[in-house]
Amino acid sequence: MPTLPPRSDSRSEGAKDSGPRPDGQRIAKLLARAGVASRREIERMIADGRVALDGTVLDTPATILSSLRGVTVDGNPIAATQATRLFAFHKPTGLITAERDLAGRPTIYTALRNALPIGTPRLMPVGRLDLNTEGLLLLTNDGGLKRTMELPATKVPRTYRARAFGEVQQSQLEDLIEGVEIDGVRYGAIDANLERGTGRNVWVEMTITEGKNREVRRVLEYLGLKVNRLIRTGYGPFNLGDLPRGQAVELTGKPVARFLSEMTGEPIPRGGVKKADRVEIAAPAKAPRTPRTPARPPARPAANKNPSTRPAPRKPAETAPFPRKGADAPAKAPRTAPATSPAPHKGPATLTNAPRKDRVAPGKPRPGAASRSRKRPAPTRGQTPPRGPRK
Repeated sequence: MPTLPPRSDSRSEGAKDSGPRPDGQRIAKLLARAGVASRREIERMIADGRVALDGTVLDTPATILSSLRGVTVDGNPIAATQATRLFAFHKPTGLITAERDLAGRPTIYTALRNALPIGTPRLMPVGRLDLNTEGLLLLTNDGGLKRTMELPATKVPRTYRARAFGEVQQSQLEDLIEGVEIDGVRYGAIDANLERGTGRNVWVEMTITEGKNREVRRVLEYLGLKVNRLIRTGYGPFNLGDLPRGQAVELTGKPVARFLSEMTGEPIPRGGVKKADRVEIAAPAKAPRTPRTPARPPARPAANKNPSTRPAPRKPAETAPFPRKGADAPAKAPRTAPATSPAPHKGPATLTNAPRKDRVAPGKPRPGAASRSRKRPAPTRGQTPPRGPRK
């Protein structure tokens, strides 16, 4: 844990013997521990005159207090200090790791509104991820824990998987274990391994302990690679696991309590806590689905009983001047065949009106009719009965 800087030996004897040091902690540390903001942000708030003690505006962050009683921020009293809590969030690309953005771009808190349960305290991100960087982002309500995990002196490892365009050798990556200096900036030891290649792209796994601004991208660009995807898979003992993108889950259990005890300096809970090299983050449990009741069909509207809106009765088909198509028409009498053959045409005998020799009188059988077994078809409507065969 960061402590107060040691006293300088160049101080005068009067300053050394000025009296015992008051009990308590700096107000910035107490406010950060209460989850108001980080220490650096609280120092800016004090410089802006937003923090007061018993109505008196403070002008220095070196104020030593034993508690936050009587302290207000923007006129609001500070609530009691809550227990330290730690959350894991799978940050997608396209989100800014900040509380607000002047350009109006969406931030991580836009996605956290639906990812966190109701009643979650104000959370602060541990470290930052760029706009186009995705992966594990830890959140906490303890500003002191946030600052401690971010300090390069604590050497909390951060693991990344980068997909980059270009070619690189494993020997080049192994040389990074000694550190590298790029444009006057010295980067510490980096554990890098070449995983596999997909076409002209390669996957590289890197573990850093300092977490400087854009450290992974700058080191890979120094090796001649162009990063087109960057994923943070681990932070300290916590691994991203199968946490879905855009989801958040609270980290609990004995390994988490052990880690928080090491970072904050608080005593380990009774019963002891086992130390774990890596904690796999599981997906948040989903509530069981309730069976849906089948939707009822919409009720038919009631018939309008107003007689004024009823259509006029139709006229009968026989009285209508033009009956509808398909209406019942009066039945027609069936046609009957003539009882006797039509009388022959009068006039002189010609080839067309001369009586046929094979025609017989009605009621007498024709010759040879008994020997025929084929029956003649019944006469159809609108046609005359067929004549006998001609000789």
